[in-house]
Amino acid sequence: MSIKSFAAKIFAKIIYAQTRKWASTPVQAQQNVFDTLIRVAKDTQFGRDHKFETIKSYSDFAANVPIRDYEELKPYVDRVVQGEENILWPGKPLYFAKTSGTTSGAKYIPLTKESMPYHIQAARNAILLYINETGNAGFVNGKMIFLQGSPVLAEKNGIKLGRLSGIVAHYVPAYLQKNRMPGWETNIIEDWETKVGAIVDETYSEDMAVISGIPSWVQMYFEKLQQKEGRKVGDIFKNFNLFIYGGVNYEP
Repeated sequence: MSIKSFAAKIFAKIIYAQTRKWASTPVQAQQNVFDTLIRVAKDTQFGRDHKFETIKSYSDFAANVPIRDYEELKPYVDRVVQGEENILWPGKPLYFAKTSGTTSGAKYIPLTKESMPYHIQAARNAILLYINETGNAGFVNGKMIFLQGSPVLAEKNGIKLGRLSGIVAHYVPAYLQKNRMPGWETNIIEDWETKVGAIVDETYSEDMAVISGIPSWVQMYFEKLQQKEGRKVGDIFKNFNLFIYGGVNYEP
């Protein structure tokens, strides 16, 4: 067992213990988060419009805050995008995550500095809990493919803008950087067809242990990989043992 996999197992046990502690009282854990969100956001435009100062319970929240889709929330988001402060959350967001907008044009999702650690911790903890449950940590020594949007970020009214996966790429911990693929030059390719082809060329001969990405992206990668090699993915990457996905429902 390598030092890295040994350390991963120890860290996994710590995270498991921490998760089990708060998960043992799920209602209280959710109430604590709820109370914090209401308290911090009560003086924002959204908080004032929905009487956050009077909200003490979920039933209060449900009575004051109707369920909305993005289009109904868009007037608030537009003000944030235009540079206004204290609209949905105190101050300005740290980033805008831009979606592809398959239904009604591009959507901008404000990401605050308070929320970013939770995006990173959630992904990290999912892997660590997998290690704790299965005892499998050997994959940390192999190569890892992260199929994601370009990490090159634009800027809108002084706030960095990009795909969520491209934003999160800047937070990959140092201990994973050596194993991470593809490289920067490949990752910044904007055209997806070209990018997938470049990823295949860069990775087909590597000892790949982990592949992560939206299933449709990974499927395209697998198809191009098999076209190039004429073999099944499991025969190309004999040590491939963990697929991490998100973004869409995995089932047809």
